[in-house]
Amino acid sequence: MRDYVPTLLYLVLLMACFNAFSHGSQDMYPTFLQVQHGFSAATTGRIAIVMNLGALTGGICFGALSERLGRRRTIALAALLSLPMIPLWAYSHTAVMLALGGFLMQFMVQGAWGIVPAHLNELSPPAVRAVLPGFAYQLGNLAMAKMAPIQSGFAEAHGGNYADILASTIAVVAATLIVVTMLGPERRSAELRVTA
Repeated sequence: MRDYVPTLLYLVLLMACFNAFSHGSQDMYPTFLQVQHGFSAATTGRIAIVMNLGALTGGICFGALSERLGRRRTIALAALLSLPMIPLWAYSHTAVMLALGGFLMQFMVQGAWGIVPAHLNELSPPAVRAVLPGFAYQLGNLAMAKMAPIQSGFAEAHGGNYADILASTIAVVAATLIVVTMLGPERRSAELRVTA
């Protein structure tokens, strides 16, 4: 079991970054739309639908792209491309522009996530592949469980300004995700069957 600890620790760190990336860009966004912009639940719901379409499309596109560019480079590319989306996503003033920003942001965020299932399984040693990816994911998720309360507390302490905390969260998390991903291993197309 000791042989797998370094891999587990790296995957937990990677999944903490990924969970901060997704939860940091999604969980408080409806609150941001309603509190800071005064949008109705119906408008917020429509923007959320557009965001989810971006997420679905991004996951498919970047997942497929990772077969050509490699897992690490494609994750880093998606995270890097999320940075120029921040102004449109966090600082727009109309529902249409915020929906566009939401679509593009989730295209990048979930684009990076579209690579996670393959990358986690490829990085996991065959003997623990049935357990390690899910365990690492859940520990990373646990590590970021307070993301929404932290963002909300910061916004409320600054007069309900959700835009600044959303923008700064994504900027820091995207940069961290790029570094952590690029420092890790790449095992694209690893043999996933356990040989007898």
